[in-house]
Parts: sequence; C-alpha cells; structure tokens
Amino acid sequence: MNKIKIELFYTLTCPNCKILKRLLNEVLPTYGNKFELKQTLANMPAGMFRTMKLGIHSVPTLLINNEIVFRSVPTKEELINKLNNY
Repeated sequence: MNKIKIELFYTLTCPNCKILKRLLNEVLPTYGNKFELKQTLANMPAGMFRTMKLGIHSVPTLLINNEIVFRSVPTKEELINKLNNY
C-alpha cells in the first residue's frame, strides 16, 4: 500500500510552524506507516519554487496528496478528523 504524502511548508522563524510540527509529531505515530511526512523549508530555493507553483503565500501550510488542507495551525481535533478521511 502506498503511503499518503503529507507535506508541511514552514520557515525556521515561524512560531506557528513549530506548533504544527509538534502537533504532527504527536498525532502521526498513531497512524503507523499510513502517512509519509515531508517538511519543506518555504524560503529556500526549492521550497520557494514549490510555494509559487502551488499558490502558497503563508506558512504553515499543510498539504495531503498535493492538496492544500490547512493554511494555519488546525486544532488537534481538526487535524485528526482530516487524517481520518484518508
């Protein structure tokens, strides 16, 4: 079975990005190997290219299977509900 790809766009100075990273690290292990998390630094060249291509203008932004699902920090419940849809 293919893993579902989750991509987090973040910057090093963004306080909300740290919160979302911590939330993902807390919630994702409960799903075993179902999800694969990729973290993309939005202000590095490769990340900037992807953000422009995807129309991402703010961080943190969370994608699941290349679809933007959150443009801010969701509550733990919102995140779990979204992950349960996959």
